[in-house]
Amino acid sequence: MSNQDKINKLIELRAEAKLGGGIKRIESQHAKGKFTARERIEMLLDEGSFEEFDMFVTHRCTNFGLEKTKFMGDGVVTGHGTIDGRVVYVFSQDFTVFGGSLSETFAQKICKVMDMAMKVGAPVIGINDSGGARIQEGVTSLAGYAEIFERNILASGVIPQISAIFGPCAGGAVYSPALTDFIMMTEENSYMFVTGPKVVKTVTGEDITTEDLGGGKVHASKSGVSHFLVENEEEGVLMIRKLLSYLPQNNLEEAPITECDDPIDRLEDSLNEIIPDNPNQPYDVKDVIHSLADYGEFLEVHRNYAKNIVVGFAKFDGQPVGIVANQPNYLAGVLDIEASRKAARFVRFLDCFNIPIITLVDVPGFLPGSGQEYGGIITHGAKLMFAYGEATVPKITITLRKSYGGAHDVMSCKQLRGDLNYAWPSAEIAVMGAAGAVEVLEGRKLREIEDPNERAEFIAKHEEEYKEKFANPYQAASYGYIDDVIEPRNTRIRIIRGLQSLATKKLVNPPKKHSNIPL
Repeated sequence: MSNQDKINKLIELRAEAKLGGGIKRIESQHAKGKFTARERIEMLLDEGSFEEFDMFVTHRCTNFGLEKTKFMGDGVVTGHGTIDGRVVYVFSQDFTVFGGSLSETFAQKICKVMDMAMKVGAPVIGINDSGGARIQEGVTSLAGYAEIFERNILASGVIPQISAIFGPCAGGAVYSPALTDFIMMTEENSYMFVTGPKVVKTVTGEDITTEDLGGGKVHASKSGVSHFLVENEEEGVLMIRKLLSYLPQNNLEEAPITECDDPIDRLEDSLNEIIPDNPNQPYDVKDVIHSLADYGEFLEVHRNYAKNIVVGFAKFDGQPVGIVANQPNYLAGVLDIEASRKAARFVRFLDCFNIPIITLVDVPGFLPGSGQEYGGIITHGAKLMFAYGEATVPKITITLRKSYGGAHDVMSCKQLRGDLNYAWPSAEIAVMGAAGAVEVLEGRKLREIEDPNERAEFIAKHEEEYKEKFANPYQAASYGYIDDVIEPRNTRIRIIRGLQSLATKKLVNPPKKHSNIPL
């Protein structure tokens, strides 16, 4: 065989491998409104940047006649490329080959790109579209999953890991995405569950659809498993590219700073008026965030889950930051189990990857009630406190309005090593609100007053006294717990100057194997 014949053979094999499970299965994939594994990679990466590995790998299984059917690549496309010129490693599961089911060699391909990503310090993006374990391979398939899980665990906090669920992801397969930093799902064709509707029906008798059990909308709003919900795969790919623009390559690097011509000293007069005179009236904290951030841009994470707290990414003078903000527009911004978990995980991610944390506080306290107590609000609230206290990145806290009780401590207070703690003049920093405080402090006298008018007058008088003393930022400032009381419209420049001053911050936690966060 001449050299040219050998080259022609290579070209033929490459063409065959690129067809995955064949034309019919590709057409079936398109008919479902889904792209193929390779099409997804082409959309995600910079044009012409993809370098593929293991195109000629095939499975080694001889059970149940599987040896008679082999496809090159064995159901997953792996390699590396660039996004906005930055190296990333990718794997994309191919549903056209054995339903994207995972075999021993399939797992080895994924493990190879994860090992290489760790070696060079680059993010890993996994696109999931799989029917689960390849049953014909038995325990070697399960071992393959565990190999991937172990790499997810070791890579956690070292390189960013992003999972896109663009099809089924069921059984043991769900745990790899669950171990990564961010999960994205589409509104249709995307689902995750440990056990499917048929098993649920058999075991529990519950009759439920695939969508209601583990669809994108369910995991984005009810379980919080999914961080991003997108309309379709094209939007999902753009979202991944946008997300990466806020992240460093690895834990030893800083997030990329971009050019910014949004003025540093831009005054936002609207912020001077945004806090209602009535302390019980809501407002949208996202309006504050958009007013402060470069070009008003904010990439929200977990938008549909635990809406009483808002988390996401923004930039200040081109510097990426993470924002955590109580949302008075939803449940008065109260902290509950879901909000505490959501914010704690986000704060820990930011700290892993050297991204400063901006906290906007307007919190009336923790949500009371037996439902919260039985659900473990004590432990879950402690997660958020632990995350803030453990974080060594620059931390700037702005108290906008209420900051009451234990929730004050949890929301990045000075004693949790907050670097710069500012307050607006509208801030109320106290153990509790005036009405509750009067009941506690003057309860005995109140019980002695029988006349309703006299009682109302007594309450109003003492509430006013309490407000004068505590419903302001100045007592906290007198102790140095607040570094400065600032005019709301100047908040942007104070944050940017703060970030500039903290750019060289060095803080190291005590030596330990690892902490024991209250999980």
